[in-house]
Amino acid sequence: MRSKSVGPALAVLFLVNVLNFYDRQTLAAILEPLRHEFSLSDTQLGGLFTLFTVVFALAGLPLGKLADTRSRRGLLAVGIALWTGLTGLAGLATSYAMLLGTRLGVGIGEAVCTPAAASWIGDLVPASRRARAMAGFMMAVPVGIMLSSAISGSVAQAHGWRMAMVLAAIPGLVLAPAVLWLREPERPRLPAAGERAVGLPAVFWWIAASGAVVNFALYSFSTFLPAFLTRYHGLSVAQAGIWTGIGSGASGILGAAAAGLVGDRVKNRLYLAAGASLAAAGPLYAAVRMPAGSVAGAVWLAMIGYGLLQMYYGLVYAAIQDVVGPGMRGRAMAVYFVVTYLGGASWGPLLTGRLSDFLAHRSGLTAEASRAVGLHDAMYAIPALALVLAAVLWVAGRRLQQSAGVSSPVSPR
Repeated sequence: MRSKSVGPALAVLFLVNVLNFYDRQTLAAILEPLRHEFSLSDTQLGGLFTLFTVVFALAGLPLGKLADTRSRRGLLAVGIALWTGLTGLAGLATSYAMLLGTRLGVGIGEAVCTPAAASWIGDLVPASRRARAMAGFMMAVPVGIMLSSAISGSVAQAHGWRMAMVLAAIPGLVLAPAVLWLREPERPRLPAAGERAVGLPAVFWWIAASGAVVNFALYSFSTFLPAFLTRYHGLSVAQAGIWTGIGSGASGILGAAAAGLVGDRVKNRLYLAAGASLAAAGPLYAAVRMPAGSVAGAVWLAMIGYGLLQMYYGLVYAAIQDVVGPGMRGRAMAVYFVVTYLGGASWGPLLTGRLSDFLAHRSGLTAEASRAVGLHDAMYAIPALALVLAAVLWVAGRRLQQSAGVSSPVSPR
């Protein structure tokens, strides 16, 4: 009975996560039209993502607790209805304040997704297949970003950015009922021995710190890459969306698949994630170094680095499910998100945008030329953060190796 329910549940949860990141990425795909219509600075644009992320992280704490004690199916359905409804409502925004208000509501709705889904998958799939299951679930990140970048940019070019926001809301009409159709796996009757007394292990906090670094880097990358290709390399909004969407989708899928294939065969998934992060720094640096107009080379190199960084999620999310007890999985993911989003993702777009504005002003060039140069130079922060991420993950791997029971965090056989 349980084996028959695994496939449909994983498929629906994957599609929910695709929509989660599709709707989240839609705003990044239309930054340039928003900037021109509302006369916004890069700091203001980055602030849309920062404030969204703060609300998203804080809302995750009570929702993560509910995911451990209440119906995950009902929580997900309500969350989908909330975030898709407000995504569509953003298409009616007449001011920056109204646009910001809708995004904050989207953050509350989307805060349900990963704590509930990760807890669900942790109960549904045994440890020996957990990296593959989590990698498959997190493959929704590049797929959602690919679809949103390609579709939203093209729709905005042809029909305006408002239509792109409305289109992003429509799949929720199908996915909310689909979630309600699923059967949840049974929860363990009792918490793991000593779980309530011990709480989250020390290695968890190093894992959470790594999440702050990776999300600072990847949120900055995803937010500003379309604008970077438009300003610095001369692409249209539609072209930048297609290049970003196809490139990030293909490389992210390959990275997630690699994490799933290899992650269940190693004893310490965190070391593997550290190696992938270290390898990502070189191509990311080279991508920014490409001269203006070298679109193919810049995108190719950037996407190699992006794909390597995307290995992080399947490996590290599986490690979290391994090191915390079944009764704490939803809360552990919620706490992880508070650290990673308030400590990293919330600041990535804002500080990258602020750095871009500062470097643009310092360049002394004309308005549009300075905006191109400022953003180009700010993008060097991303490969630097890949190196920091590798170091934090290596320390986390060492802590995991030294902790009790690390001799076999997974049981691949």
